[in-house]
Amino acid sequence: MMDSGLAATFQAGQASAIVAIPACNEAGRIEACLAALATQRDGCGAPIEAGAFEILVYANNCSDNTADVVTRFAETCPHPLRVVSARHEPARANAGWARKAAMDLAADRLEVAGCHQGLLLTTDADSLVSPTWFAATRTEMARPVDCVAGYIDALPEEIMRLGPRFVRRGRLEDRYLRQIAEIYARCDPRPHDPWPNHRVSSGASLAVTLLAYRAVGGLPAVALGEDAAFTRAIEAAGLRVRHPMSVTVATSCRFDGRAKGGAADTMRLRHAVEEAPCDDDVELVLALLRRALLRGRLRQAHAAGTLADPGWARRLGLDRPAWQALVGQDNTGAFEPVWERVQAECPSLRRHCTLRPADLPRQIARAEALLRRLASDPVKGPGSVPTGRPRLRAAPEPEIA
Repeated sequence: MMDSGLAATFQAGQASAIVAIPACNEAGRIEACLAALATQRDGCGAPIEAGAFEILVYANNCSDNTADVVTRFAETCPHPLRVVSARHEPARANAGWARKAAMDLAADRLEVAGCHQGLLLTTDADSLVSPTWFAATRTEMARPVDCVAGYIDALPEEIMRLGPRFVRRGRLEDRYLRQIAEIYARCDPRPHDPWPNHRVSSGASLAVTLLAYRAVGGLPAVALGEDAAFTRAIEAAGLRVRHPMSVTVATSCRFDGRAKGGAADTMRLRHAVEEAPCDDDVELVLALLRRALLRGRLRQAHAAGTLADPGWARRLGLDRPAWQALVGQDNTGAFEPVWERVQAECPSLRRHCTLRPADLPRQIARAEALLRRLASDPVKGPGSVPTGRPRLRAAPEPEIA
């Protein structure tokens, strides 16, 4: 909980939503971030009501004038805007801890104000939310879901400066990631997160109800990857995460990021090494098809209370005791923790191949053929898990400029 000094900072105001932004030495970028929030519009293009949300900038371990920039901007911002300056010990002077501190403070503020049905949102200080980001988030939350993870894109002018090879690689990866998301959506459909969707959970665009935030103990206390760990915790608690394409944010392509081992380091490596490997979850089409089909059918079996059936063990090459140790006997909990155990322990689900950019055109062509097949013959109900190699019609390698 926040101390009395920070609590006093937030005694005024009645907004039922707070946008929490961690910022470390962001004097050069924070104003653009805040301007995007200040000019939010509804779905019809009208400016949203002044005070529709509050903005909390958590200036942590800054050695520049980030806090001063925020304070000056607050004079013209139509929404309550406050800055909290803090210093963390070296072990906590990182992006993950700063976001947790910012969101914990925002959650406490909502509770102090009696907004127990309130909404917590977060973005990054080097990112620009889209003009309807807040309104679109509200719309998606009303499905209803407990958490919304927005779609993250690159700031156009910044990514184009990185050169044709980097842009081409990004276009290949983005196309394949879109296909991967559709394959999962068709093989393992979930009513609260229908296609079109994506598969990324980034702190550049997250929204969560206060009730869900408290139910999972808040943001995990980790230095890196706190955003993905948070949405995993939400799903492990049996709550619903939506990944819509309508909630979008453009984020910086800089190489000097604040999180060691984060997106900036990955981008720097891929810019320097043309054939640097893709992300771990970018795998061969046939491998991801098997994974997606199995996840969907196991999810159905879990819902039906038949997950402990020894037939699953036989299909996956496990003995019955090992399978029952993985899935347990209680089907009242969430499916996601069971799936994580199955993925970790089943030999047939281990990833054996790391893809590189040169591999992507062929996999994209195969994915296009697979998606045509899935569209004409959709996955129907639980059944045996495919053990062979599904036959896909040949498709020309795509032209991607």
